[in-house]
Parts: sequence; C-alpha cells; structure tokens
Amino acid sequence: MDLNIVILAAGKGTRMRSSRAKVLHQLAGRPLLSHVIETARSLSPKKIVIVYGHDGDTVKESLDAPDLEWVLQENQLGTGHAVREALPYLDKEGQVLVLYGDVPLISKATLEELIRTKEGKELGLLTAELDDSTGYGRILRNSNQDIVGIVEEKDANEGEKKIKEINTGIMLFDSSALSNWISELKNDNAQGEYYLTDCVRLAASDDNNVAGVKCSDIHEISGINNRVQLAELERVYQRQYAIRLMLDGTTLADPERIDIRGQLSAGLDCDIDINCVFEGRVKLGDGVKIGPNVVIINSILGDGTLVLANSVIENAQIGKDTTIGPFARIRPETVLADKVKVGNFVEIKKSTIEYASKVNHLSYIGDTKMGSGVNIGAGTITCNYDGAFKHQTEIGNNAFIGSDTQLVAPVKVGEGATIGAGSTITKDTPDDKLTLSRSKQITIDGWERPEKDG
Repeated sequence: MDLNIVILAAGKGTRMRSSRAKVLHQLAGRPLLSHVIETARSLSPKKIVIVYGHDGDTVKESLDAPDLEWVLQENQLGTGHAVREALPYLDKEGQVLVLYGDVPLISKATLEELIRTKEGKELGLLTAELDDSTGYGRILRNSNQDIVGIVEEKDANEGEKKIKEINTGIMLFDSSALSNWISELKNDNAQGEYYLTDCVRLAASDDNNVAGVKCSDIHEISGINNRVQLAELERVYQRQYAIRLMLDGTTLADPERIDIRGQLSAGLDCDIDINCVFEGRVKLGDGVKIGPNVVIINSILGDGTLVLANSVIENAQIGKDTTIGPFARIRPETVLADKVKVGNFVEIKKSTIEYASKVNHLSYIGDTKMGSGVNIGAGTITCNYDGAFKHQTEIGNNAFIGSDTQLVAPVKVGEGATIGAGSTITKDTPDDKLTLSRSKQITIDGWERPEKDG
C-alpha cells in the first residue's frame, strides 16, 4: 500500500532554552528535522507531510523542498491534534507512518521492520524496554501479551509506573482506521491534550490487533529535549559513523575524536588523526593521510595525498600525491594537480596550480593560474585586489619566484622566468629570463640610531 509519512515538528522545545525551534538545532552539522526527513525519504513514500508550529516560517524556509508538504499547527494541543491537522493532506487509503522531528537517529531498517510486522493489522507500534522508564508512556498488555493500550506517566498508577516497556511514539496506521480513531480522541487527561497514543486503546477495543515491534537500540528512539541530550546523541552519531569508516578500511587514531558533519567517503587504507572535522561532502581517495586538527569542507582529495596538522581545505579539488600543510589554508575554488606541495602558513584562494608546483612557505596565492614545475619562494604575495576588483595572475611552467616577491595583478610571468627575491612585479615578464626590481643598496656614513633619554 502507498505510504504517507507525517513528521511532527511543531513543539517549541522549552527545555532547550533557545529562541530557535527545537527541530532546527543541529546534530552532525544538520538540523534535527533534516535527519528525520532523510530517513523518511529512504522509505520512498508517496507523501511526506510536516506539521510545524513554533518559529514555523524559519523551519519551513530552512528545509523546504518540492517533495514536502507543510501543515501549520497554530495551537499545540497534543500529538493527536497534530495528526488531525495533517489528515486532510493524507491519502484516504494506504498507510500513515508518524515520526518525530526531534528523534533524529531512527533508522530505515527499524522502520522497515515495523512495516513488515504490521502487515495484516491496522496499527503498528514501535516500543522499547528501559531500565528506567520514568517520563515515558507505558505499554499495557493483557494476559496473552497483546498490546491493549498506553498510559502516560502523569495518568499512570503506581503499578503501571513500574512497567519497563515504553511507547516510542512512532506508529504506523491504516489510513482509514486512523481517520476513524482520530475523530474519537478526547482530551480528558492530566495534560488536557489529545493523545495519539489513545488510538492503541481504540484499536484494541475494536478487536483490531496491534502489532508491536521492540527497538533494540535505545538511541534510535531517543528524543532530544535539552542540550545535554543533544550532545549525547551527537557522540552516538559520530561513534556510529566512525565504526562504519573503520569497517570499510579507514584507520582512525581515536574514533571518539572525529566529527563528520555531512558525508565522508574514504578509499582503502586512509589514515585520519585526532580532532579532524569533515563538513558537507568530502571524498578521500585511497591512501590519503590526514594529520591532527584538520578541517575539510566539501572537497575531493586524490589518492596518496597528505594533509598535515592544523590545515583547512574548503570547496577545493586536490590531486594525487599532493602535500598540504602544516597550517595551510586552501580556500574555495582552488584546484591543485598531482604532486603539488603547499607548505606551512600558505593560503591559496580561487587558484589553479598544475603538476608538481611548490608553494612552500608563508605565501598568499589568490586568483592565480599557475603552470607546472613552478617554485614559489617564501613570503610571495599575489596582489589580486585593487580595492574594487579582483585581478588574475598567470605564472608559466617552470617559473621560479624568489622570496618576498609581490606580483601585482593583472600580470603574467613567462615560462621558465626567474623573479629575483624582493621584487615588486607590475608588468608582464618574458620567458626564460631574470626579472627583478630593487632599490640600489646604499650605506649612509655618520648615521646614528636614535636613543631615549637616560
């Protein structure tokens, strides 16, 4: 049957102590709600409907996409009320899966098991067992161990509060049955809210068996209500990702000290040292080695490349067997070919550097097209900005740029050209010749260094 998914994301999240909607707080560099939407999409549903409320415009603007439908819950009157608001947007036949925007680690595999187990029933319920079930709705079973209801913490008696099996809130309904049960919900409870969980009691009273699936990984059904829980699930997520990397052939110096805030794919025999951060989409070729404290954002690194400590690479493409760092910064729109060397305290911005060229020390290369076999001396700067516009520098193959040189763009350095140290180059230089610009060195007789009185 066609699957519709409803994601409840209207809550303010008072315990987050924040002006932002709870579902916009980030886990692994993405909003909580983004994780749930991604999992929902993996099930290939016919519709995804998001019920939003607090800070609704910001939530919708942040995550809107063509495959999402948005329903505003102006008054937060409980989960049953939220689903009731979504009903007009759902198919009348098929199945409805209810997920939560603040439960980011629920997996595709667990939801697929729920869908399989529910087959032939009108309601499927995901449960879990906790040593301490305080705060959760308890699962009520009859003598045959059939699920007959859920009692919320504030409505439970002392015996019911001792039950270890809890409701995760994640449910799967037949659409027609859900429509009927929603219309019968009452708010005569301690919270004065319409509980979606009351559908379990209604299903049991109609002699419609409820299919229950126990989730074995408690982290999958853990909701986030405060920043402590957010930090705890962040480490769970990072640990899980680290394990996948290691099983796929990557060595991590310490799997507890890596942060992946997006998607990291790594070839065979990659080595990643401690405290590295990967954001967006990052791809590492075979045999890439990453030193400690490195940040890589939306970049591709070729086979055998070495990135030394404390370097930052952003929106760049790096060739094979290239060396970067330590303390190097590769800025957006940079393309480095194979066997390039970018050394310590070098910044490269929006530049192309061809095969086996070297920028080893304390240099800035911006808006530059550099050929192969070029050697850039320490302290070299491409002066690419005139205060209003950026200009390009071109450096031919096998050029040698002496230390402390300023190349004032727009300017071209010829192939095989040599620039003497300490030069300021404002005009194009010819191929295979030495060009330099220096003041004549003089010594002034009789000059004395000034001294302070006393």
